[in-house]
Amino acid sequence: MAEISIFHRGVKVLSTVVTSYWQEWLKAQEENFPALPMKRIIEKSKEIKGNQSEQANALILECLAEISETAPNWTYLASRIHLQQMYEASISNRGTTKSYEGFHRLIETLVNEDIYDPNLLNLYTKEEMDELEKAIVPERDGLFTYIGLKTLGDRYLARSKSGLVYELPQERFMVIAMVLMAHENTARRLELVKESYWALSHLYMTVATPTLANAGKRYGQLSSCFIDTVDDSLQSIYDSNTDIANLSKHGGGIGVYLGKIRSRGSDIRGFKGVSSGVLPWMKQLNNTAVSVDQLGQRQGAVAVYLDIWHKDIFPFLDSRLNNGDERQRTHDLFTGVSIPDLFMEAVERREDWYLFDPHEVRDVMGFSLEDYYDETRGNGSFRGRYQACIENERLSKEKVPAIEIMKRIMIGQLETGTPYMFYRDEVNRMNPNSHKGMIYCSNLCTEITQNQSPTTQEEQRVEDGKIITVQTPGDFVVCNLSSINLGRAVPNDVLPRLIPIQVRMLDNVIDQNTIPVLQAQLTNQAYRGIGLGTFGWAHLLAQKKIAWESDQAVDYADEVYEEISYYTIKASSELAKEKGSYPLFEGSDWETGEFFVKRSFDQDDAHDWKGLQQEVHRNGMRNGYLMAVAPNSSTSLIAGSTASIDPIFKKFYSEEKKDFKIPVTAPDLSPDTYWYYKSAYDVDQHSSIKQNAVRQKYIDQSISFNLYVKNTIQAKELLALHIDAWKSGLKTTYYTRSTSSQGEFDECESCSS
Repeated sequence: MAEISIFHRGVKVLSTVVTSYWQEWLKAQEENFPALPMKRIIEKSKEIKGNQSEQANALILECLAEISETAPNWTYLASRIHLQQMYEASISNRGTTKSYEGFHRLIETLVNEDIYDPNLLNLYTKEEMDELEKAIVPERDGLFTYIGLKTLGDRYLARSKSGLVYELPQERFMVIAMVLMAHENTARRLELVKESYWALSHLYMTVATPTLANAGKRYGQLSSCFIDTVDDSLQSIYDSNTDIANLSKHGGGIGVYLGKIRSRGSDIRGFKGVSSGVLPWMKQLNNTAVSVDQLGQRQGAVAVYLDIWHKDIFPFLDSRLNNGDERQRTHDLFTGVSIPDLFMEAVERREDWYLFDPHEVRDVMGFSLEDYYDETRGNGSFRGRYQACIENERLSKEKVPAIEIMKRIMIGQLETGTPYMFYRDEVNRMNPNSHKGMIYCSNLCTEITQNQSPTTQEEQRVEDGKIITVQTPGDFVVCNLSSINLGRAVPNDVLPRLIPIQVRMLDNVIDQNTIPVLQAQLTNQAYRGIGLGTFGWAHLLAQKKIAWESDQAVDYADEVYEEISYYTIKASSELAKEKGSYPLFEGSDWETGEFFVKRSFDQDDAHDWKGLQQEVHRNGMRNGYLMAVAPNSSTSLIAGSTASIDPIFKKFYSEEKKDFKIPVTAPDLSPDTYWYYKSAYDVDQHSSIKQNAVRQKYIDQSISFNLYVKNTIQAKELLALHIDAWKSGLKTTYYTRSTSSQGEFDECESCSS
């Protein structure tokens, strides 16, 4: 038993660090911990003398040693002790008499330290900050697990340049709320700040990592995800590389579409067979990702996408493998394939597939094959154009069995986790803004799907001794993320209150942000795209005692995501009534009502979909894109829940980072929830696909959806999963995580929300 082992090892307990306040808390929480060592801690806390920090850390280690499947709540005791350390350090560094005292002075100090943005002092008066200080609720720090608190404290809270503790958790939440509501109408601005703080401090939601880290600070931007489209020209390739470097420097995760670039052996200015294809440009991007890091914290994160019919598809699929010619490898890039329905049909039927050079297609056929998709399943523009390319004798082509390409995809997935799968026809069929463009690929984490187009340089001239460059900006995708904590928000029935403030916060990120790529700023304003997502699905199912592999889980996913979608659309429409629609609303599926028709939303007592459709037509929509479910691994850890829509890896595991190893248990683990937490590798993946299919119906963008397979899986079984995902209407799949490469995938923390 945990309580006996901790007693017999001898508990190293804390002296003055455990103040009377914390002793009272400990006594009140005894029922949550093994009784014997809890009493021992309380009794001995007054006896030990010496260095407080050393004693606190020793006690934390003892608490961490006791965290297990049978004693999960020890994490909260470790968290309280760590909190007290943070409080005492903050009091000492700030010169206050107690924690959470002197909010205005804190902001002044960190402005002077060049940490906070000076605009905070211009945007809010001292009186307003004093009022907001009174709204801070320190007791909500008690919601953090130890790993959540440590992650927040080590990586997100504002410190002095010398690394001293200043900002505390609730103050970080309040500063984020202040920044995101700074330009709201002053008559209700403080009310909105307090409402945002309510949502954040209860851990009902999290903001994306860039917002969590950078809001209110002098440096860094707030958006998570970007997608660039590279044109088939030297100028575009190098301009894109510069743009990607600038975004990576400021902490963005980037998706890059390479499908317009000519293939190896293509002609350049009529010279036959001289093009080197996409691989050299991938090598260049790989070097950029490695050399331009994210604010010194981690190397850049870039995913590249290519069409399955591109002549360079085989070297592209091999680019991350651990064997072969290293000159053809880009180990630091992530890969994704853009797949039409027709290819999946050819795989199923064991038919041939044809590969083309996109430059030659444009030259000979007079159109770009990548610009078309099938408007309905089994019929549409893409298959007609593809067939025309096959039949044109002047167009060179390579014929290969479709299943051979699919085999290479699956080999790569089992070895490296990639490529990601992007089902382009389904994405574009369901695109609410297809009246204004095309979607070629997704982002680094496969949840963002928005209109794309390349930026082109029209001219460059000298004028008054200055060089003037004129560009036609393309759609450079930006997405701003935050996520609902399902494990807390749904049981507390706060979605109708939470979602409107969350949508407003996300919308305000668009206006508050400064993006170092101008075409991205323009696209951000044109579509006002946001990505409201979720995490804690496994946590919620366990609390509701719903088995993962059950029809009840599928039905519950339908129920929960219908509610989230309804309130999200309603919130954006109401915001449009207040502030105006996004500029490209007219002609969109939102405006015509096609968004609702395509999804066949059912009218019921709880959700008046017909009424909402009319409301959207009347009021407009503030945001052209609304929902996207990101991986949010780090922020879900901070919030004490499970990541994204994934099952758990294990009920008990150790979170390992560069400088620490911390035991973690599944949230709210108890005899009641124990059997409802099933390892991702033991879950029937077809059941996960069923859940995701009903979820996808309500999400206008996509979902970071992992497939978890054992390394013993047979090729036909993995193929069956991909076929099932495609037929079920999934837009994307993220990593294929196999047990042989477990833990080797480096997710983009920018997309964590």
